Amino acid sequence: GRTSQAAKGTPLDCAAMRIDFVSDVACPWCAIGLAALERALQSVGDDIEVELHFQPFELNPALGAEGEDTVSYLARKYGLTPEQIALNQAAIRDRGTALGFVFGPRSRVWNTFDAHRLLCWAETAGHQRELKHALLKAYHGDNRNPGAHDVLLDLVAEVGLDVETAREILAGDAYADEVRERERFWQQAGISAVPSVIVDQ
Repeated sequence: GRTSQAAKGTPLDCAAMRIDFVSDVACPWCAIGLAALERALQSVGDDIEVELHFQPFELNPALGAEGEDTVSYLARKYGLTPEQIALNQAAIRDRGTALGFVFGPRSRVWNTFDAHRLLCWAETAGHQRELKHALLKAYHGDNRNPGAHDVLLDLVAEVGLDVETAREILAGDAYADEVRERERFWQQAGISAVPSVIVDQ
């Protein structure tokens, strides 16, 4: 358990606070939520040690490799008009700008299962946070397909992970069961929308 903070304001003498950030690469509000969370953590500084873990959630699990036009997808899934979609996207861009995240055009929606597999691997390799940032920027900032293996391998190299290991993972089904197990766990815990932030369980 945690000890109370000393009267003179010294840092807490305790185990690191664990934060599980349940999200999808395809979710613009997840990019905004992560930027806001990290800004909050910066304001805390060294007073609290934090372990940040990214957990999988798929908004579009049934999408094929070809993806789908963004406007068509949002209109079909949420019943939105093109005008409503444009207003929502403008609000997202404005909120992102306020937090230092630049949104570009996102012309298609993609399947992100392989991205989640690599994020699970990256957690064991110590570069999960860097890969998460790279994936969010690639899709939401640069309009790249976060399900395409060539894009994923580029991002793996960018953050300093081993490209050949990633290539082997993508060629098989490594971490697939782990992603599905984690998704079930968080859904059964009541997570039905993302981003969701869980502090110390």
